[in-house]
Order: sequence, then C-alpha cells, then structure tokens
Amino acid sequence: MTRPDRRHWHASDDLVARYAEGVLPEPDAWSLEKHVEDCARCASRVSAAVRGTAADAVLARVRAAVLESAPLPEGAVPAVPGPAGAPALPGPVAGPSAPGAVPQGAVAAGAPAVGAAGPAVGLSRWVRLLWAAGPAVRGAWLPAVLGVAMGAPALSYGAGLPGARALLLAIAPVVPVAGVALSYGPHADPLHEVAAATPGGGLRLALTRTVAVLAVSLPLLTLTGLLLPASGAPAAAAWLLPALVLALATLVLAPFVGCRAAAGVTGGGWLCAVLGPVAVAPGGAVTGRLAEQLSRCLDGAAAQSGWAAAAVLSAVLLTGRRPAYDRPLRR
Repeated sequence: MTRPDRRHWHASDDLVARYAEGVLPEPDAWSLEKHVEDCARCASRVSAAVRGTAADAVLARVRAAVLESAPLPEGAVPAVPGPAGAPALPGPVAGPSAPGAVPQGAVAAGAPAVGAAGPAVGLSRWVRLLWAAGPAVRGAWLPAVLGVAMGAPALSYGAGLPGARALLLAIAPVVPVAGVALSYGPHADPLHEVAAATPGGGLRLALTRTVAVLAVSLPLLTLTGLLLPASGAPAAAAWLLPALVLALATLVLAPFVGCRAAAGVTGGGWLCAVLGPVAVAPGGAVTGRLAEQLSRCLDGAAAQSGWAAAAVLSAVLLTGRRPAYDRPLRR
C-alpha cells in the first residue's frame, strides 16, 4: 500500500481484491477500513469487490433479516432497499457512496428511520450518544459533579459561607480530570486491549470520551459559578482554560503511567499550586486568601494567555503521542 500523503492516497486494485477475498493481513485491513470512512471512491470500490465474492449472498440475507426485524416507530418511513444483489456492508465499508447502503440510523433497533426526525427524536439521540460516550458519564462521576454544582450554592446561600465561588473555582478544574481518568483504560473497558487496536479505538476513543466529560462538566460548573457571589474571586469562566490544559496533559501522560496515575499528577499538581500557599499563609480568612491565590493564577490577560499557550502545547504533545495509544495503557 503506497501512502506518500495520508490525506491523498487510494487503495490499489490488488489491495481491494485481497481484502474482498479475506486474505489481507489484519493491520492492512484495519488501515483500509479506516481509510474508507472518509473516502467515498474507495468505499464504492471495496463494496463492489465484496459483492463479487461468496460473501454477497450472506450479506444480502443478513441485511434482509435486519430490515424485517427492526421495529419502526409510528409514522416512520421505512428504509428503501438498494438494488438487487447490492447489500449494505457493515461498518466503514458501506461508505457514503457505496451502492445499496442503508442511510445511517435507518435500521438501528429502536432508532427512528429516515424521515422521522423531530426535536424530541434529536434530543433523545443526543442523550443516548452522550450516555454511550464514556463510562464516567454513566458512573459515579456524574452524581459527584451534580453534588459539587448543588453544594456550592447551598454553602453560599444556605450556610452563608463567604467565598463559595473561590472554593468552586479551586475544585472545578480537577472535576474533568477525574472524569477523563475514569473514562479510558483497562479499568474502564473490559476489552481495552481489543479496543485499542481497532481503527476507532486508541486516541480517537479517548478524545471522544474526554469531550463527553467536558460537555457535561464545563457548562454545569460555569453556570453554578455565575450564580455565586464574586466575593473577590475571579470570573466564573476563568477556570475553563486550566481545565482544558489539565485534561489534555492527563492524556499526554497516560501512555507513560496510566490514565488514573496521570490524573493524580495533573489534578494533584493543580490543587497543590492553588491550596498550598493558602495553607501556609498566616491569618484566619482562608477563603479570602484562596480568592487572592486564584486571582494570581487565573485573572488577567497574562494568566489566561499563559493557559492558552499551555493548551496549544498540550495539544501538540498529544498529537505526537498518538501512536502510543495504539497499544493498551497501563492499569
């Protein structure tokens, strides 16, 4: 397989033929399957080649059985079968231009067929996607995030504690890091070794789950911060860039020490940097000293520019560490 440029290559006829015959080595097969996710031309050629083998009849029977057994919601439009002898291939082989491909989502059990989309259906699909995106979102981490979001206003308005926003801003950057630590690795996936070797696994899966964690925690905790009195603390959104940096740094370190240990390093480092000077400072106004320390770390164009540069650097380092995610992480 010749690939002078990953963005501009196409599968050779010999490669397609060997894939259709099932004799292509697994690494090359995975590479081809990954490629046809974004290349309609090669997806069409691979589909045509597979339809010319003995697998054609088997795929046709499977496709017919799925179409017959999949329940359709009331008012949904059934999926239109493709031309005779042109079954939809599973996975990435059925690319955007593959003949006979069933529209995405048209035959998923319990999912609406094409033409049945609506606001409620769209919301339901997003909820299911978010729920499936990461173990942290459906585990104990989510109640912990909700507890932090509800506990801060309770301390501020219920117990009359001054400086509740400062406490929230000190803890908030660590919350996504904990979610990342729980979302990827052998502890999160029983088949982690297999998932890491697939085209959709590795860094791609880790980033998908990280985005799910950030999509839950960032808006929720930022809104909570807006509801709290400032009391000298930085703005409610000042913690967003540090949280992004810590999450990316955790992913950078994960191939070396494991996801949970990496989260301990990055999250623990943040807490030591913020709470350490406060703990040894003289005086009794802890929340006031915490607000001053957070202002030094988060307030101003210089501090935010530094965090932005750190985010870019972390992203570059993570891109360089991408091959390390093709192997299982440490426990």
